[in-house]
Amino acid sequence: MGWERTRDDERRIEWERTDGYARVVARETATGTWAVSLDRLEQAPDGQTYDHRTAPDRDAALDPATALLDANEVE
Repeated sequence: MGWERTRDDERRIEWERTDGYARVVARETATGTWAVSLDRLEQAPDGQTYDHRTAPDRDAALDPATALLDANEVE
């Protein structure tokens, strides 16, 4: 199962897993850094989890976001 990018603008990027049970969000914070989070619902076949990471800017936020996307694919 893959991911679909559902939003992409200057201050926020969102991906939703195609089963609808997980979401990754990269967003600019009030201080100008970026927060990257994974939220996977309790109903997900791979169970509930939450992960949060930070990055200094938008480009750097794509690395942890990609890692979370890759680590949370389901077949």
